[in-house]
Amino acid sequence: MIWDPLYECMDPEQRAELQVRRLRETVARLEVNVPWYRERFKEKGITAHDIKSLDDLRLLPFTTKDDLRETYPFGLFAVPLEECVRIHASSGTTGKPVIAGYTPEDINIWAETIARTIACGGGTSKDVLQNAYGYGLFTGGLGLHYGGERLGCMVIPISGGNTARQLMLMQDLGSTILCATPSYALTIIDEAERVGVDIRKLPLRIGLFGAEPWSQGAQETIEERMGISAHDIYGLTEIIGPGVAAECEAKAGLHIFDDHFIPEIIDPETEEPLPPGQEGELVFTCITKRAFPIIRFRTRDITSLDYEKCECGRTQPRMKRVTGRTDDMLIIRGVNVFPSQIEEVLTSIEEVEPHYQLVLTRPKRMNELEIQVEVSPAIFSDEVRHLEEIEQKIAERVNSALGIRVAVKLVEPKTIERSEGKAKRIIDLREEG
Repeated sequence: MIWDPLYECMDPEQRAELQVRRLRETVARLEVNVPWYRERFKEKGITAHDIKSLDDLRLLPFTTKDDLRETYPFGLFAVPLEECVRIHASSGTTGKPVIAGYTPEDINIWAETIARTIACGGGTSKDVLQNAYGYGLFTGGLGLHYGGERLGCMVIPISGGNTARQLMLMQDLGSTILCATPSYALTIIDEAERVGVDIRKLPLRIGLFGAEPWSQGAQETIEERMGISAHDIYGLTEIIGPGVAAECEAKAGLHIFDDHFIPEIIDPETEEPLPPGQEGELVFTCITKRAFPIIRFRTRDITSLDYEKCECGRTQPRMKRVTGRTDDMLIIRGVNVFPSQIEEVLTSIEEVEPHYQLVLTRPKRMNELEIQVEVSPAIFSDEVRHLEEIEQKIAERVNSALGIRVAVKLVEPKTIERSEGKAKRIIDLREEG
């Protein structure tokens, strides 16, 4: 199902004309209403009148997380506060959060892009959507809620946590779509297996999972154990929340709703734009938002773009699954490593569960990595020699895939903390080492 064929299937040349017009209008508003941007445009020697094509996007300044901290809380708002009807904030744990404002028009855009997101995964007005994203300042809960209602779904606003109740309502209300972080989906699977509920026999058929990087292997694991079609969805508070991009039923990348958010890929070191297909840092420019339109925001997410028409019929560009963030990247003896790369290895090994943590230490001034991963219940009671063989197999596969040597520690089932939101994968003990 395609929710909005006019824009999702628009001729690329027509869309480019639309994007340029909306970009020019946005820059003109920022020149007038946001002193911070006005000064940055002046430093770059560019005005809205200079924007003639999408190539001119590169003339505009970048916006970074540091800029958002500098202008906290309302310094980048482009409308008076009395025009805002909603505030959300990032879920970051360091420093001040990012504060995002929404006008009624912004809420409407958000509901539309989430309706597209759900439709990308195969959702329709006949579905019962169980929304296990957190409600509150986090954008996930209310984002999926409004989008589900816009599509016409019956929405269950259960939020995250209380996993036993999640399962009860999933059975009693006949949920057909689950919205959650992928790590929490795994927690629900564990609880179902613990109490003897076979999710595969329930009406559930679609999962919309995002808010944290996850691997292709984790996606396949969830699909097999839940008996559903799992879809990657993408968003971030700085842009709008979820609803920026979504994986369709063809599962050949995530469609970016670029009639609202123009994507770029840049080299994170040189800041120069990269061609389609080349991996780099994802950058977004908002061209329809009223309250909080960001120009060339550096997401720190690593991916690539494909501008070819998808077999589903959509013509909007697709982004490859995010492999990690530049600020989540680990450097182990000179090798760049993302947690999702290790997850990809772990999900290929039958004897272990998809629950793991990466423990960083720094003995002798050199970063060392230990992978702690749960072994399956049937294997844990096995002889020590067999467990050692599994540890060695994991270490060898990580070395083969990533070119680094790591320590591996198998731990008892259910001993790694379960997530009701974003999973904590990295335990950094380097200051203590």
